[in-house]
Amino acid sequence: MRTSINWLKDYVEFSETPEKLADMLTMAGVPVENIEYRGEGLSKVVAGRITELTAHPNADKLFVCKVDIGGSAVTIVTGATNLNTGNLVPVALVGAKLAGGLEIGTANFRGVESQGMLCSGDELGMDAKIVPPEHRDGIYILPADTRPGADALAVLGLDDVVLEFELTPNRADCFSTLGLAREVAALTGGTLKKPMLMMKEEGVGKANDLATVVIEEPSLCARFTGRVLQNVKIGPSPAWLQRRVQAAGMRPISNVVDVTNFVMMELGQPMHAYDYNLLAKHSIIVRRANPGERLTTLDGVKRELTPDMLVIADAVQAVGVAGVMGGLATEVTDATRTVLLEAASFNGVSIRRTSKALGLRSEASSRFERGVNTADIIRALDRAAQLLEEMGACTVCPGVIDAYPDIQLPRQIAVTPGQINARLGVDLPAAQMVDILRRLEFEVETQPDKLLITVPTWRNDVSRPADISEEIARIWGYDNIPATTPFGSTKLGTQSYTQTIADRCKDTLTGLGFSEIITFSFTHPAVFDKLSLPADSGLRNAIPILNPITDDFPVMKTTLMGGVLQTVASNLSRKNDDLKIYELGAAYRPHGLPLTELPDEPPMLCGGLCGKRTGLAWNQSRDAVDFYDAKGAVEVLLEKLGIAGYEVQAGEYYAMHPGKTALFVKDDELLGAVGEVHPQVLDAFGLGREVFVFELDVSRLVQHSVLIGDYRPLPRFPAIARDLAVIIPQGVTAADATSAIAASGGELLADVRLFDMYTGEQVPTGAKSLAFALTFQAPDRTLTDEEVDGYYSNIVAHLEKAFAAKLRV
Repeated sequence: MRTSINWLKDYVEFSETPEKLADMLTMAGVPVENIEYRGEGLSKVVAGRITELTAHPNADKLFVCKVDIGGSAVTIVTGATNLNTGNLVPVALVGAKLAGGLEIGTANFRGVESQGMLCSGDELGMDAKIVPPEHRDGIYILPADTRPGADALAVLGLDDVVLEFELTPNRADCFSTLGLAREVAALTGGTLKKPMLMMKEEGVGKANDLATVVIEEPSLCARFTGRVLQNVKIGPSPAWLQRRVQAAGMRPISNVVDVTNFVMMELGQPMHAYDYNLLAKHSIIVRRANPGERLTTLDGVKRELTPDMLVIADAVQAVGVAGVMGGLATEVTDATRTVLLEAASFNGVSIRRTSKALGLRSEASSRFERGVNTADIIRALDRAAQLLEEMGACTVCPGVIDAYPDIQLPRQIAVTPGQINARLGVDLPAAQMVDILRRLEFEVETQPDKLLITVPTWRNDVSRPADISEEIARIWGYDNIPATTPFGSTKLGTQSYTQTIADRCKDTLTGLGFSEIITFSFTHPAVFDKLSLPADSGLRNAIPILNPITDDFPVMKTTLMGGVLQTVASNLSRKNDDLKIYELGAAYRPHGLPLTELPDEPPMLCGGLCGKRTGLAWNQSRDAVDFYDAKGAVEVLLEKLGIAGYEVQAGEYYAMHPGKTALFVKDDELLGAVGEVHPQVLDAFGLGREVFVFELDVSRLVQHSVLIGDYRPLPRFPAIARDLAVIIPQGVTAADATSAIAASGGELLADVRLFDMYTGEQVPTGAKSLAFALTFQAPDRTLTDEEVDGYYSNIVAHLEKAFAAKLRV
């Protein structure tokens, strides 16, 4: 938002310097980002009238001008070709300083002395973006009513100071010069002077009889008003209006366009003008765009509209994108004689989505996004009509077309002075509070026990007592609030047990050579197909995102597996072949769609391995990682978490090879899975080599973890080790055999470990040989071979009975 000091002084008198005023506004929550001195460094530039223009006697491309600068005349040589006798132009006198540090002196051009220079807009430091096209080339032509000898900088508005604001979205009222003037008046004690509205309304016919307005989507358009202007004369705006528009960073175009821009910057209400005679049946319909509907906007671009966009239409077609840009079909041109002037209030969220989808951002859309003063729209409409009428650019038809389905009433807030003082930590008198609020144009009714405050309709950000306290504090001055030492109960910050487990997981995997990755919380439904998720899998129920950052991430991810495999693919494509990575983060799993309650966000741990087991070194093998590397990493992790007594079972898990997948189960709960990635999944992700992955449910790791185990003293007596090799049927798993040994080994069996598995010669077909290392130990004595032999025999007998096992000798 940009406005100038001179423009502010149209509404409130103040004596503060621009720097002081900027500091006061910033400390009051209306931050000034920059102060721009227009015409800074320029001096001795006056207005001059060309009284004589002749060709240079000694040069083909030069001209000699006699210029009246008010009471005296000077001779100036110029090469400009856009000059005529009688033109008023900026004249840089001898000793003048121009943009870029150029200093003007007397010069002799082929025998003719030049006593200054005629200036272009560029030489005066004017931004070409805000200079009308007819003034961009050659010497800048001043308005015909300019007095010779007048300060040209004042004529062009270059003696002004522009304040550039960096406003927060909640202060929609400050996106107008009048709103900023209200803040200045409240801070400086000045009196706010609002524009007086008075029109003749001499047009033929009443506005309501000349045009109709229908709002089909009241949820997206709270109000739509219009005035009919007849006998319109398109032409340039007055110089004062052009100066105001330029100070706001806009280029003057024509009287109608400039007035709508001026009122938008003055009152914060965007407006649009339609050629009345080009509106079918002289009707306006505010509706959603039809599927496949197209509209050519004022910038000449044909745009594809969607049904979630609000449009302004006539009886035949869309004639504008509501709150964003008008249509080319009803553009006001030099041939326009009747105008329908619009002022409306549109839903901010809808406007933001539409402008983002179409790639169109404008001063108007930014104001609609923040919210306009719906209750006072007609004031802006009347202001624009009055200005055009005063210029002689139109006659205004009586009456206003006003479609206002749901009238908005001012908000009221009750609060006591004691509550305000307690919140601010001050002791302000109630009378001072009332004075501050009334300076901000809040209506205050003083009651014996409270203040009943009516909030102005332009302050949508004030809705509760705390907001009233803020208004008083910022105008009274935050610096006036005494500093106090914070008090209250304190509590040492700690992390949760789940966070502790997560840290232990990260530390363990990092110690095993894994690198942590962090991927987006978003994904694409196509990833679920790549992972070969079953059609009825709950993991396909992903939460859609209303405003995705790109089309590649339209939903929240329900699994980390896709992100890990995409990271593996990305690294392999960049020749980073040896990988050990993991991610620990949340998955987002809704109870149902559409969302009616917050989804579950279970923490998950997913990792992937591929390539060589160790780095390149002369003393290291170049073996590739395999299933047992991934399984071993999970086993080490579970050990570090104090999780024991789990079973490793063959099973199936999504994205993994069904014959090369192990499930980790404890107390009938699945802790996670480890396995080789399914060949179809490898192809889907473009992976041309074996990849091994694991996925663990961290919430179940938290449930079963024991970070501080029970104390057990070191054994005082030696253990006895025995090896057991048995031949069992091929269908018996090592886990089943291990469980059987543990169950039958008695209380002295301290440990069972599988150290060999063999099939081949000396083993019958359909059978396999398993070799176990058994450790027997007693806490209170040294065992004898005879004692161990008894337990050993029990184990062998149990295996023979349970699995038809045979002792291998």
